[in-house]
Amino acid sequence: MLDIRSDRAMCKTQDTSGEAETAARPRRLAVRFVHSRDGAAAIEFALLAIPYFLIVFAIIETFIAFTGEQLVSHATDTLARQLRTGQITRAHNPASDKTQSEFRTMFCDEISILIKCSDEDDGKLVLDVRSFSTFADIPAYIPRKNGALDANSTFTPGGPETKNMLRAYYRWSVVTDLVRPYISGLRPADGSLPNEFLIVATATFQNEAY
Repeated sequence: MLDIRSDRAMCKTQDTSGEAETAARPRRLAVRFVHSRDGAAAIEFALLAIPYFLIVFAIIETFIAFTGEQLVSHATDTLARQLRTGQITRAHNPASDKTQSEFRTMFCDEISILIKCSDEDDGKLVLDVRSFSTFADIPAYIPRKNGALDANSTFTPGGPETKNMLRAYYRWSVVTDLVRPYISGLRPADGSLPNEFLIVATATFQNEAY
């Protein structure tokens, strides 16, 4: 009889511990799930990837835009020097005379390493070359109308010892939304959000007595 009771008690004890272990199993699984770090890096990267790449693209685009600005400025100085020394003229010397289209092509060649512009006036690149009686007559402002650029391409340089201005405008298209409000300087005529960075380079000079 004692052996039978002992066996029954042992079986009951085993059944009770088995039930306790079964009841504790979900709790242990929940604790393991809470403390698990598997895939945490992938989830954190997914959450941070979009703002991270937006900032990276904004930095790259800003750098390229200001590099383009330096390129336009260098081209302006280079062609202004040729105008000043008589290497480029208009209705003065058949050997050096250039038309407006030819002058535009020369400017486009100077910036072709980074900026592609059409030989025809497409509104992206505006070249304003004019002669003035005095340096005081040369405009010091950027012509705008309702926030948009209000300038047309001209090519009327003066002859020897005349005072001239070469001004280049280029509409640089901004792609990254993050930097558009900070570097866009033009307001489209249709009222849409600005998406162009206006590059402006100016050279004023008096021609040599060539």
